[in-house]
Amino acid sequence: MSFGDAIRIALGVVWSQKMKSIFSAVGVFVGVTFLIAVVSIIEGMNHYMTDKFAGALLGVNTFQLSRRPNFQVGNVSDSTWHAWARRPRITYDDARAVVSGIHVPIMWAWESQTSSDIQYRGKTAARVRVLGVTDQYFALKGWNFAMGRPFTAQENETGQPVVVMGYDLAQKIFGKQDPINRTIQIRGLPYRIIGVIESQGNIFGMSLDNFVAAPALSPVKRFVNRPHVLDALLVKGTSITDMQAAMDQAEAVMRTRRHLRPTQADNFTLETASGVLDFWSKINQILIIALPGLVSISLVVGGIVIMNIMLMAVAERTREIGIRKALGARRRDILRQFLVESATLATVGASLGVGTGLGVAWIVTSTTFLPARVAPWSIVVGVVLGAGVGITAGLYPASRASRLDPIAAMRHE
Repeated sequence: MSFGDAIRIALGVVWSQKMKSIFSAVGVFVGVTFLIAVVSIIEGMNHYMTDKFAGALLGVNTFQLSRRPNFQVGNVSDSTWHAWARRPRITYDDARAVVSGIHVPIMWAWESQTSSDIQYRGKTAARVRVLGVTDQYFALKGWNFAMGRPFTAQENETGQPVVVMGYDLAQKIFGKQDPINRTIQIRGLPYRIIGVIESQGNIFGMSLDNFVAAPALSPVKRFVNRPHVLDALLVKGTSITDMQAAMDQAEAVMRTRRHLRPTQADNFTLETASGVLDFWSKINQILIIALPGLVSISLVVGGIVIMNIMLMAVAERTREIGIRKALGARRRDILRQFLVESATLATVGASLGVGTGLGVAWIVTSTTFLPARVAPWSIVVGVVLGAGVGITAGLYPASRASRLDPIAAMRHE
């Protein structure tokens, strides 16, 4: 019997005994479904965290100087929070001194922010993020303009009341109208719109486009922060090496300005997106380590079920085996037939599991903020695992069938 004939017979058995085949394949089906769905979500999160989340937090080759960390992961003790709260704020003079003390090519910007309502001719947009930033902020973030322009260094230095809006906010307030040169009210103060940023999308379900950005030295400085204080100085290097050199120089400047002794810890924070990415990497490693164990449980259960079903099949088809041996079938032919049937059962279950796993990943992506990205290797692994479980589970039943005495088997009732 050829291998192709064995597969054809196995598929025929699977089709003729549908309920038995379903119960045989369910363990492999569940295991492979779980494998595909979880790996797709993990892969999607990896790309999401690296490409979008990190970029939205700070950006490539960028660090920020601030009073305390902006991105905390895990539990932070009360004593740590109190220690952070006692730190001096970052001042305009601190930021200017740091920029002057960095001797590698950089791009830099100030940032302060708060939340406020925005009004325009009776319309109100509630809880809008209001930024007070310097002119290089948009280039540092890598934001493109859907219309209009950024404000200039001169407009910042002279405190001009102009703003740049996020795309979602512009659509919410103005709809299809052109917002450029229209005037909005921020806490009773008029600001002229000069630009709208292209849509940045969302991050974990939160819009990145619900903001207005005004010059840091414009009247917005009265309420985004205390006088002469900013939330963060953002610094971007031309490479990772330049960024690290800039961080070292910034730390030296700040320690000198704060009169810190060599044994004293910093009372400020220099932060990159790598901290959050490192935390995600640890979670990712835990998931990758736990995944094989969770999948193995389903596959072992599936293998046991397939083995029992195949033993029942051997018992039910003992007379058939005896007749085939009497007609010249060799031991290896019987062994191959039952191994192929077992592997086919498991592979069918694995194939259905692949399709269902992809469907689950798509549903998760469509209905939640969790991204998913199909990893081709996981599909291959899923199918190979299914076939492997089938072959392993079928070895004993196939071996038992191949060793049957043809005379005794033909007499079996």
